[in-house]
Amino acid sequence: MAVCSLASLVAVAAWPQPRPRPESRSILDYIRETWSVLTRSNRDLATAGRDPKFPPPGEGRWPVFVSRTADLKQIEATLRREMQPVDYGRIELRPLPPDPAAAPPGLLYLPRPYIVPGGRFNEMYGWDSFFIQMGLLRDGQIALAKDMADNFLYEIRQYGKILNANRTYYLTRSQPPFLTQMLLAVYGHTHDREWLAGAVPAVEATYRYWTGDPHLTAKTQLSRYFDRGEGPAPEVLAGERDAQGETHYDLVRQYFRSHRISSYDVSQYYNRDTNQLTALFYKGDRSMRESGFDPSNRFGPFSIDVIHYNPVCLNTLLFLMESQAAELMEILARPADAQTWRKRAEDRKARINRLMWDGRDGLYYDYNFIGGHVRRYPFLTTFYPLWAGIATPAQAARIARSLPRFESPGGLRTSTYESGNQWDSPFGWAPLEWIAVHGLRRYGYKAEAQRISVEFLSLVLDQYRRHGIIAEKYDVVHRDTAIGNEIRYGYRSNEVGFGWTNAVFTALLDDLPPAVQSVLLNPNSSTH
Repeated sequence: MAVCSLASLVAVAAWPQPRPRPESRSILDYIRETWSVLTRSNRDLATAGRDPKFPPPGEGRWPVFVSRTADLKQIEATLRREMQPVDYGRIELRPLPPDPAAAPPGLLYLPRPYIVPGGRFNEMYGWDSFFIQMGLLRDGQIALAKDMADNFLYEIRQYGKILNANRTYYLTRSQPPFLTQMLLAVYGHTHDREWLAGAVPAVEATYRYWTGDPHLTAKTQLSRYFDRGEGPAPEVLAGERDAQGETHYDLVRQYFRSHRISSYDVSQYYNRDTNQLTALFYKGDRSMRESGFDPSNRFGPFSIDVIHYNPVCLNTLLFLMESQAAELMEILARPADAQTWRKRAEDRKARINRLMWDGRDGLYYDYNFIGGHVRRYPFLTTFYPLWAGIATPAQAARIARSLPRFESPGGLRTSTYESGNQWDSPFGWAPLEWIAVHGLRRYGYKAEAQRISVEFLSLVLDQYRRHGIIAEKYDVVHRDTAIGNEIRYGYRSNEVGFGWTNAVFTALLDDLPPAVQSVLLNPNSSTH
């Protein structure tokens, strides 16, 4: 009997425990081949230097900036040795100016190869890289997975933090922190204790970044997203325009002028008399981009009020950093340090459950530390505390019962609201699908986890078979990748590649029973 409908696949998902993945099929070949397409290294720095978000420089040479503490001459010699002369002539190697904010748009040098997400994202990104590394490890590319972690260690040492991405206009902010998970993932394959020990100062520096001023909220002892830059984000002015040439900021001004807003005091962000966005608006806009969720209405329209919130996602990730730093210290035989990190994790866990759990709705929300309340905006980040093990069994049960709020034919929609932003309904994103599935599975909701996996994987496969690509995001309500008409703010394209979707596809597939894998990958096969 042929089994190819979604309902049949979900039924098959209750079959026995997974075995090793079936032999590769076309989409798995595509993913493996795409890793090389998306790889950037010294050898092809001319390709890495190109920035699709900006027009080419007038002289035709893309700038590549080097930290002022790095050895510029040594880097130049390395590049001349590894690059073809014609390619070296297409870049311009420069030291960063004393004030990095004065640097024009350009690539920031990294010493090791790395994977870019794809499309307009031709640089190494903060949280994308965790999922990409996960995919590399599953495909046996251990050296490249380690290179990704080593580049983050280099960013911390040379640029002060893990960057949103390695471009000059990202020097003022980071992205959701996954460093300790990436280090331990590499260590699990290499067992190199010396390398792990060498990474400890970078872990401590990253932790200080997120738990010091301006990211720490003194009243709650929890953290927030906060960009240190000022004014409009350059990549928005250059690369986020609609068909009429209006930027995201133009559209925001129109929205503020024509809508009544109750989520926050809009006068902080918009001067109605002059029809101008304020300096604090741009601070909020940049900080929203540090969160990785750019944009949604999660923190009010366009999420610019994020600077007044302790987000559940960020603080869950910091709980994981503290827990994993303790594990790292145990590996290095430093029990006193391990205990210090464990205490930090337990304290943060208690604060998250006290301030961010909403018993009325049975969901985790973000905490507004100005008003002293949560914002009731159902968002898939409610699954982060399940994934990290912060939730109690009773809390996990409440969240599992809330699945109908999010579940759609193609998986989980990011929020329950349609706002015209890409991080709201009807869109679904691979990293949040993976986190939600693993959170459910951790608390024993295996049938639900498998059902959602099948819904999302079948959507990715269907669109791959129709169009021959894997995309950045999906309309999980209508099961489609043609989403341009549904997005009204920010950039409206659906980028092809795509690093984290590739990785999550293989990860979710690996966790399914072999019979379900076989039917997904071979829809015309028969299952008895």
